[in-house]
Amino acid sequence: MKHKTKIFLAAALLATAAAAQADGVFRPGALWPDDKGVHINAHGGGILEHDGVYYWFGEHKVAGTAGNRAQVGVHVYSSRNLTDWKDEGIALAVTDDPASDIVRDAIIERPKVIRNPKTGKFVMWFHLELKGKRYDAARAGVAVADKVTGPYVYQGSFRPDAGAWPLDVTPADKDPATSFLARDHAGGQMSRDMTLFVDDDGKAYQLYASEENHTMHVSRLADDTLRSAGQYARVKQNGDDEAPAIFRHGGKYYLVTSGLTGWAPNAAKSYVADDILGPWRALGNPVRGTPEQQKITFGGQSTYALTLRRNGCTRHILMLDVWRKEDAIDGRYVWLPVEWEGGKPVVRWRDQWTLADMDKLPCDGPGD
Repeated sequence: MKHKTKIFLAAALLATAAAAQADGVFRPGALWPDDKGVHINAHGGGILEHDGVYYWFGEHKVAGTAGNRAQVGVHVYSSRNLTDWKDEGIALAVTDDPASDIVRDAIIERPKVIRNPKTGKFVMWFHLELKGKRYDAARAGVAVADKVTGPYVYQGSFRPDAGAWPLDVTPADKDPATSFLARDHAGGQMSRDMTLFVDDDGKAYQLYASEENHTMHVSRLADDTLRSAGQYARVKQNGDDEAPAIFRHGGKYYLVTSGLTGWAPNAAKSYVADDILGPWRALGNPVRGTPEQQKITFGGQSTYALTLRRNGCTRHILMLDVWRKEDAIDGRYVWLPVEWEGGKPVVRWRDQWTLADMDKLPCDGPGD
């Protein structure tokens, strides 16, 4: 009888969890169950839309502080409505081979996936730190798959833009005695928090925190999207930006970042540019709300900006992670619709919201 009771309670919990999202409601910061009733495990993630289906890739965490290192790999989920997610398994698995960069206990963060239109391959980039080396490696890892959900095959890691100078380089930047940029010129630039962006012309870019995390780089990828092309620029030199989330609206490029406070949340920043390679202009904190909400960005940190074209309007969802350093698997997700205020993108806290609610917000003009 006890066994039957446990089965009944487990089934009831699964049904309750599924119903919580079946209503199409986003609940920022709450537990977000997948189709199995398990809290979604895709931290620092990004979204790829393919053939009408959304795929959410993110870091698979485990309980405790060990979950801040890669114990499993990159998880992937699929959805058609952005609230109900199906567990598609591990897209990129760690290995027990000590000779591999992605051996268990390495650091794999912020995975993003794009599809190469020429090869048809799905290409994953992520921030990689080698096992036991803390955050000293600062490398970009690349993996490739024939199927969107994987399995992805690891291709290797590197520091981007080796031997290249940014478009906005100055003479002082080329002095290795005073410049991180010059120090790393030959071997490639440090690549930590990162995202990928595919522009309307099909060109792909990697945005990554570089120069000891002090300066965000915007780097064009080669046509094969497996490496950097050696053409890049900086958002704001010594701007202390990480956690990039970029989107395009009305012909302009908008970027949301965070400051540098480790696992602790801080005030978000935003930028705008007419060209993705700059120059970029600061817009200030995009968070609207109480002083505390603005100070800590609702307790979260930006990871991705999802663009949706709905009812003749280009709309965006800003995705944030609420990190739980002491129990990594309990990290939460805060997704909020981007609104417009004086031509600037802003976000406001909502206990819950739907895509229909987002459609009611003023549109800052037709889709670009």
